[in-house]
Amino acid sequence: MDPGHHIPVVVHAADPISRAGVLSQLRRHPVIELHEDAEARPGTVAVLVGETPDETTLTRLRRLVRSEGARAVLVVSAVREAELLDVIESGVGAVVWRHEATGHRLSQAVLAASRGDGDLPADLLGRLMSQVGTLQRSAGGQTGAPGQGMAAREVDVLRLVAEGLDTSEIAGKLSYSERTVKNVMHGLTTRLHLRNRAHAVAYALREGYL
Repeated sequence: MDPGHHIPVVVHAADPISRAGVLSQLRRHPVIELHEDAEARPGTVAVLVGETPDETTLTRLRRLVRSEGARAVLVVSAVREAELLDVIESGVGAVVWRHEATGHRLSQAVLAASRGDGDLPADLLGRLMSQVGTLQRSAGGQTGAPGQGMAAREVDVLRLVAEGLDTSEIAGKLSYSERTVKNVMHGLTTRLHLRNRAHAVAYALREGYL
């Protein structure tokens, strides 16, 4: 982070105890600036806390990301199979399991979301890959290039994103500069109208690139 840079964060929770707990954990981080009014603006990271991503949560999530320009972190106890693609495609940048929601883990997710990086638990990503594979098989096993396909370099970058690597680690693996990795992701998400890295991974899985 640049010296003096702060990340505006708002917290939404169904109950006051959960909200107070998350605020208490995030307040300790030097670059996180908590906004008590819970109003999201472009560039704000919105942390949504609940048991599962029910329809109310998903509706709020879509509004925050699409209408208000916020980045989103979802803190939940579980995600059901039927909700997986809806969660990713609604614009979530990071997912944190409630039982893992320490101050360090929450701050890590907020920082990743603010950068536009994906931050999904490994078990959730594995389930997403499995579900997309099932969808592809039920559709006759058709995979490959849609009308707006992905270049080999984009697939290489996304494969490493799916493995949980950050920008600097991807650059090192592929012998690219960090700027190149960022440009690849920006070009991909802009061209295919994808909201963030997690959505890009979901798209690549759905279309059979990964």
